Amino acid sequence: MYKLSKFRVMIILTICLVGIFFAIPNIMPKSVKLPGWWQPVSLGLDLQGGSNLLLQVDFDTVMKDRMSTLEDSVRQTLREHRIRYQNLSADSSSVKVKIDNLNARNQAMGYFRKLEDGLNVAVNESGTIEIKYTDQALAQLRARVLDQSIEIVRRRIDELGTKEPVIQSQGIDRIVVQLPGVQNPEEVKQLLGKTAKMSFHLVDDRTNAADARRGKLNSASRVVSGMDGGEYVISRKSVVGGENLVDSQVSFQDGGAVVSFKFDNVGGRKFGEVTKNNIGRQLAIVLDNEVISAPVIQSAIVGGSGVITGNFTSEAANELAMLLRSGALPAPLEVLEERTVGAGLGADSIQAGVFASVIGLIAVVVFMIAAYGLFGLFTTVAVFMNLFLMLGAMSFIGTTLTLPGIAGIILTIGMAVDANVLIFERMREEVKNGRSTKDAAEAGFTEAWNTILDSNLTTLVAGFVLFWFGTGPVRGFAVTLTIGIITSMFTSVTVSRLIIAYWISRYKPTRLPI
Repeated sequence: MYKLSKFRVMIILTICLVGIFFAIPNIMPKSVKLPGWWQPVSLGLDLQGGSNLLLQVDFDTVMKDRMSTLEDSVRQTLREHRIRYQNLSADSSSVKVKIDNLNARNQAMGYFRKLEDGLNVAVNESGTIEIKYTDQALAQLRARVLDQSIEIVRRRIDELGTKEPVIQSQGIDRIVVQLPGVQNPEEVKQLLGKTAKMSFHLVDDRTNAADARRGKLNSASRVVSGMDGGEYVISRKSVVGGENLVDSQVSFQDGGAVVSFKFDNVGGRKFGEVTKNNIGRQLAIVLDNEVISAPVIQSAIVGGSGVITGNFTSEAANELAMLLRSGALPAPLEVLEERTVGAGLGADSIQAGVFASVIGLIAVVVFMIAAYGLFGLFTTVAVFMNLFLMLGAMSFIGTTLTLPGIAGIILTIGMAVDANVLIFERMREEVKNGRSTKDAAEAGFTEAWNTILDSNLTTLVAGFVLFWFGTGPVRGFAVTLTIGIITSMFTSVTVSRLIIAYWISRYKPTRLPI
């Protein structure tokens, strides 16, 4: 062990210096501005305060939209096959249609079953065909809507620059959002309250809004209000949907803010065909059932990109671009509960955690020095290096530190010396067996390695399981525990070994001080 190569020594020292470098921001004053890549460990909601929102997914709206779409499909199917029908209607749970002819009814039911997977088509007591989703299909749809909503919420909040929000499901239709450091979540609530469903529609230039209000409206058109205060008659069917958008950014034209967008290949092809075939007509850009812009098509727009113009402020343009990038919510979200955790409570938690960590560290140091003398002091150096490496690793990967995470740090302080205890006890045995100082030290590290590896691997497995299946605070504990195990193995085996090797080569002791 006293023959450590210069290369190994350089690797060990480099890792230690890098860890210290990334740990430094954690002990610097908060007033010091640091670059984005060199930041302290992010604190969770329980440590720095913040806001907690409980959101509910409006699944009823989703079902109404689905049934409305299904109603259109039923109508189109009946017309294509020239089947006479009456009383076609839809509500939030089913689509109903009456067909008097028995043969036509049976034929239509066969067509309806092929419209979509998971449909239950039956005839009720009044002879009306009723189309609804099966319980299994409804459960799958509800789960899919919830997962999509969580993903969109995460994208929107991350766009705000909020550090490490906690976003997770609660039950079958609720989402918990924790925003560390956000004491006033009104901006977040406004963004989450927007569905951001975007679509492109041709403006019906044959009908004005006034005539439409008097009942002179084509069944293929509808009236929509605009951001400019006016009203537009647009086609019900969109020519391109927002689901085909892949990017949107803010740019400036003629001194004003505009939003540029880009479609995928499918959307780009549709957009190009529509603009080519409708030069001179207005194309309405509809966001959440409101026309935000209705430019006149001057020429065919190929390449899959375009620009949304309007009287946008820079803030409004940035918000719109962000909403389009993050995607549309599959359903509206309602804020059921809002709680704010004060920063003072978080400061108390940090103070208590630091106090517990210091007490644990002192206890470990006292025990090691009392039990192993000078080698216990060497272990103390390794324990402090372990703390620096833990903080550096957590800062580097952007881990959020929570109160359970502090518990994980305190636990790893105690675990950090386990390996050294095994090594030193092995050294004592070798000394009793009559081996020389150098040989006993070498045997302590080599012979104890398998035991150290096995014990730490089992704990690592537990940490991975907690991280994989846990959520929120459980994950925070698992992350700090896993990082602590890895860094403690490194410091116990390599840093301690380096210090002892240097001591032996420098002082050439005749016996080990343990």
